[in-house]
Amino acid sequence: MGYVVDLRNNPGGLLDQAVSVSSAFMNRGEVVSTRGRMAEETQRFSARGGDMTKGKPLVVLINGGSASASEIVAGALRDHKRATLIGTRTFGKGSVQTIIPLGGGNGALALTTARYFTPSGRSIQAQGIAPDVEVLQDVPDELKSRTEMKGEASMRGHLAADGAEQAGSQSYVPPNEKDDKALGAAFNLLRGVTVNAAAKRAVAN
Repeated sequence: MGYVVDLRNNPGGLLDQAVSVSSAFMNRGEVVSTRGRMAEETQRFSARGGDMTKGKPLVVLINGGSASASEIVAGALRDHKRATLIGTRTFGKGSVQTIIPLGGGNGALALTTARYFTPSGRSIQAQGIAPDVEVLQDVPDELKSRTEMKGEASMRGHLAADGAEQAGSQSYVPPNEKDDKALGAAFNLLRGVTVNAAAKRAVAN
């Protein structure tokens, strides 16, 4: 039938692990690039290892809590037409930090030195990644004030986006699978069933 990869509320991790996860579903191709101020600072990271699913259908679930490395994975799989993204817009953490130890137990300095770009050349920073199919969950009234992620674009002093910034996206995941509309839409898609009419096709930015 296919596979569902759930990256919702995944805050990310190491760049090399994002490349490894992407490589598990791609035979070849660029996963992500980092670009600094100077053209010669550009680095490109490609898939390695081969598609362990042998090309079976793939759906990736994302939401406002999907950030950094998880956005790299989602962006790579979507740009290579390897997966359909379902859920809500991701967080938009697309900046690369270089950590410089200050020595003598004085901590370290984190400098923003580059931006992450998906294989198609789209910046993740302060924009996030829009799903192919947007699915909003039914949020209990008592949780509605706590289930909207403000996103990178709302952070004070954030690195500005290259284009229009996007802030705020739902991050609620129902505790019971039967109530999870995004997961249900993913299963329906893999079964060849038309995605719930309540879900709207998202406009790519």
